[in-house]
Amino acid sequence: MTKMTKPVHIIGGGLAGSEAAWQVASRGVPAILHEMRPVRKTDAHHTDGLAELVCSNSFRSDDAENNAVGLLHEEMRRMNSLIIASADKHKVPAGSALAVDRDEFSAEVSSKLEAHPLITIEREEISGLPPKDWDSVIIATGPLTSPALSEAILELCGEDSLAFFDAIAPIIYKESIDFDIAWFQSRYDKGEGADYINLPMNKEQYDGFIDALNSGEKADFKQWEKDTPYFEGCMPIEVMAERGRETLSFGPMKPVGLQSPHFEGRCHAVVQLRQDNKLGTLYNMVGFQTKLTYGEQKRIFKSIPGLENAEFARLGGLHRNTFINSPLVLDSLMRMKADPRLRFAGQITGVEGYVESAAMGLMTGVMAATEQLGGTPTTPPETTAFGALIAHITGGADAKTFQPMNVNFGLFPPMEGKMKKKDRKPAKAKRALDALAEWIETLDV
Repeated sequence: MTKMTKPVHIIGGGLAGSEAAWQVASRGVPAILHEMRPVRKTDAHHTDGLAELVCSNSFRSDDAENNAVGLLHEEMRRMNSLIIASADKHKVPAGSALAVDRDEFSAEVSSKLEAHPLITIEREEISGLPPKDWDSVIIATGPLTSPALSEAILELCGEDSLAFFDAIAPIIYKESIDFDIAWFQSRYDKGEGADYINLPMNKEQYDGFIDALNSGEKADFKQWEKDTPYFEGCMPIEVMAERGRETLSFGPMKPVGLQSPHFEGRCHAVVQLRQDNKLGTLYNMVGFQTKLTYGEQKRIFKSIPGLENAEFARLGGLHRNTFINSPLVLDSLMRMKADPRLRFAGQITGVEGYVESAAMGLMTGVMAATEQLGGTPTTPPETTAFGALIAHITGGADAKTFQPMNVNFGLFPPMEGKMKKKDRKPAKAKRALDALAEWIETLDV
């Protein structure tokens, strides 16, 4: 690095912005991270910490051979990801998933960024398009982009934003759970075999629960929110219940792979709770995102066997999530076609999930640093998880029907030749990591 190297400005201190700043600085380029909290608060955040997890504490599967998000974890590890390294350091039991103590995780990311000599953190709101003299900018403001910046982006790109509701699941104090009814077990005894707390329901109890969800009082929406669609991957539990009486028993409350030690026979449905902090004192309700009012949440969720005396550390809620139509407005290097000095990363691009958001922050950080040092940025091959996601959101998806997307093997090019179904995912994973290794060798920085 020379003294003349211009900084990269990153707007947004969430997962994507934090990762982008780390990647930029790690390559010897100054990074200025602009985070509007606490100057301007959001409807979902509870702290001023960087990389705060506002929904689940899970980064989902850590299986790099058979799960696409697990593969993305491994690709990020090989790219010196701050987010994944911090998650690995502060993980809590979650079967085959990578889940974290959310407070310790955020504190780790914050301390690493604050201590880096090339990273400056500015607590301020960027209320419009960045100044013209910021020649390299990464906009990683996530689903809670401030209205002023959102309007400026939309005016520049000329496209209407899409929006959906992202729902937050409740968190329960472990000590308030009745273990004469509840038991520890992972589905099919995966992971450590006892990473989840399970709450059983028979058919009568389940039917009563569904009736309560269907009749429960829901939170009111503002006029401009009423026509906003939900994202299928984060559907409120009562909306799922409205789709059919057995929808939940085949979804987040499916009983397969679980057997209660307290009574014989098969449960009709099971509610699972996942550890939310390293101390094991807090557990979140898996798949229980909700738009029920606080009072109804307490009443209805306490009807679940084992939660009659439950105490809630946090109740569920909703926030509006916005993203740009990336296939129309971004190029293959994540730059806005209308203003190439602006890159976008994280959920605002239309990727869905903590890991995917951080991965896009990582990629834009590498690209921006490469440009600032006079190099020519490239994208990873589409056979990698990184490349498959970038290709999807920058052109692989249909712009007319573009919706948020999690990483999945369906985004990867098919394997050549015939092979057994069970061998396809491991083969794609090996091909991805081999391709990533070759691409890393070509990087200018």
